[in-house]
Amino acid sequence: MICGRKKKACGEKQRCCPRQQQQQLSSQPCAIVPKLSGHRAFKKLGLTDDEDIKVMLKGSPFWKVKAKPAQKQRIYRLQEDGMTIWFETRFKKAYSKHVFSILHIESVREGYQSEGLRKFGGSFPEQQCFTIVFRGKRKNLDLAARSVDDAQRWVRGLTKLMARGEAMSQREKLEHWIHDILHQADKNKDNKMSFKEIKNMLRMINIDMNDIYAYRLFKECDRSNNDRLEEYEIEEFCTRLMARPELEEIFRRYSGEDRVLSSEELQEFLRDQGEEASLQRAHEIIQTFELNEKARQHNLMMMDGFMMYLLSSAGDILNQGHAKIYQDMTQPLCHYFISSSHNTYLTQNQIGGASSTEAYIRALMKGCRCVELDCWEGSNGEPIIYHGHTLTSKILFRDVIESIRDHAFKHSSYPVILSLENHCGPEQQSKMARHMKAILGNMLVTQPLDGDTPKQLPSPEQLKWKILVKAKKLPEDKGDPEKMSYITNPEEEMQEEEEDKSTHSLQGIKPLQAKDAGQISRELSDVVVYCRSVPFQSLSQALRHQQPTEMCSFSERKARKLIKESGIPFIRYNARHLSRIYPLGLKMNSANYNPQEMWNAGCQLVALNFQTPGAEMDLNDGRFLVNGRCGYVLKPAFLRNHQSTFDPEAPKGRAGQRPVALTIKVITAQQLPKLNKEKSSSIVDPFVRIEIHGVPGDCAKKHTEYKLNNGFNPCWDETLTFQVRVPELALVRFVVEDYDTTSSNDFVGQFTLPLPSLKEGYRHIHLLSKDGTSLSPATLFVHVRCRKM
Repeated sequence: MICGRKKKACGEKQRCCPRQQQQQLSSQPCAIVPKLSGHRAFKKLGLTDDEDIKVMLKGSPFWKVKAKPAQKQRIYRLQEDGMTIWFETRFKKAYSKHVFSILHIESVREGYQSEGLRKFGGSFPEQQCFTIVFRGKRKNLDLAARSVDDAQRWVRGLTKLMARGEAMSQREKLEHWIHDILHQADKNKDNKMSFKEIKNMLRMINIDMNDIYAYRLFKECDRSNNDRLEEYEIEEFCTRLMARPELEEIFRRYSGEDRVLSSEELQEFLRDQGEEASLQRAHEIIQTFELNEKARQHNLMMMDGFMMYLLSSAGDILNQGHAKIYQDMTQPLCHYFISSSHNTYLTQNQIGGASSTEAYIRALMKGCRCVELDCWEGSNGEPIIYHGHTLTSKILFRDVIESIRDHAFKHSSYPVILSLENHCGPEQQSKMARHMKAILGNMLVTQPLDGDTPKQLPSPEQLKWKILVKAKKLPEDKGDPEKMSYITNPEEEMQEEEEDKSTHSLQGIKPLQAKDAGQISRELSDVVVYCRSVPFQSLSQALRHQQPTEMCSFSERKARKLIKESGIPFIRYNARHLSRIYPLGLKMNSANYNPQEMWNAGCQLVALNFQTPGAEMDLNDGRFLVNGRCGYVLKPAFLRNHQSTFDPEAPKGRAGQRPVALTIKVITAQQLPKLNKEKSSSIVDPFVRIEIHGVPGDCAKKHTEYKLNNGFNPCWDETLTFQVRVPELALVRFVVEDYDTTSSNDFVGQFTLPLPSLKEGYRHIHLLSKDGTSLSPATLFVHVRCRKM
């Protein structure tokens, strides 16, 4: 009953509440699964009376704009769930239906704001065109409407639905997911489910359930006894499937036999979680997440509300305080790790892949703050960007600068660095400088902020909304501002910038490189202020003579050698100067190196191929997941110290610092994605691997056993332990793979975050795909403890 153990939480008013009321509270679980009809799910969006949404529900014809063959007209329609777009395609007189989720859309752009529409949309008025940009590596969808009104209604409608999708709770995403599964499994669309359809649905959600058990559960839910599950019976079947016994056990442990959590009991749970454990905080959580109105009125929490809380951002493994900008942004640029891209213009590999302005936009929207521009002589006096000596396509330098102008600060307000690799002669170099000044305007830094020769680099805060150019710079010569001058040692300079980059070149492919490319235009030189590229001679020479505004580039091979042979001096160098690391050119598939070893030495601009997904990009995404994903992360204090004695290869104990013992219990997973959607009988055999990436002595990998034929709700209950000596640098990567006895395991999902941003207690981990997009509602459920040793 609500009195007794609950008196402190309930207050005087609740002491007289009868036992019947408590039983009523504890026996009213909230339906987890929406009805097969989409109407209820759509009404929850709160947009049923919106005129733009009504047009989308009715459907509209659009031309899909692309290169030859001719543009194709299709009908696009918003489905009743309010979160899925349906369209039909025709190929060789055969029609096929397709859908995509609103949750997979990153942005919607009006007019000719995509490379595709600028190239191929000329036959349509700009006001009738728009672009749907998808998350991950999926190509843009360029569309042209029959009228301006149609285009504007869809742009507005999609924007509203995207905003609603961003605000969806994990539970709502789960409802959307299961609704979609049910819709696909209901083959005859009669809003009823036969046992055959139920079995098909089980395979679709990645669970191979025993036929006898599945049929028994089916019959228990078949209240009408007609071998068909009606809507309410489908809800009951799915609700039983979605049960979380591990959460029920935790809830029972804190709530006791009455299965109702009081404010004090929730307070105890919060204390064990390492959260703020005030009574006021407990009340706030109940009022925010409890679904039962009567329970809320009495400051009580039921099982469904408890699950809602644990699935929310408050139950996330990432410290939400670190999800916003929380670090000091007033220190010199060289004191930060800076998200950096290599060969930014490429969408695929560096031999024959396409170059695109879209690649710059995607990198900037991921928080990248340093992009690379490989500049070559173009026809008609216009410099171009592409990968020289290869078959990659070419794009105009001017178009790239326009794209950077439009998107540099949409995701982050902190400075962007343009890393120029220059193969142009003086004339086109001057054209590059004029384009940058004309297009970027006041965003481009052309003078020191204080007007004097800087004694140290400015801070990200001082350079907000600014764009810097990294390139070679001439010595000051005020006698002739138009003078062209050769760099002191062109062979040495080119070797530094081009080390190992030409080894992948294709024979017979000769880019148009000017004979006088070693000559620097004064105009281009003048836009280089804080990032002057200089050749590297030695650490001793650089530490004595290099100016704060001068920086060097290192191949990954050169950087590794410095770390191995001169780790401490290299850290001291990186405490004063920016350094950029780039991949070896011999990697024809644009493979990446491990960025962690470079961060261990304090290198800031650790440039990776953003177009190449994999563990290396997962680490990069994890490193820059925090601090508002702004692309700047403050380095640990021992990497900012000019007299640092930290050795990245063999770190010793530091004053006031102690190693930590990290204990992670992998409990369960939920709704893992199906890998082979074409084969319904293919069910994953998942296992979880936890990786620690840090200094060499901290790197470790441990994994659970695999679970046979269950990607829906596998349970491991296995504890993995690690010792981490330098937690400030460590990243923790959670990986789920599909076990295979005869071949390599298949990737299922992952999530990576810095160890200092990891929350203790019971936590959900929201898994990401190979290209970094959400796999919602797929989660891992773990328990974390991190203790100083």
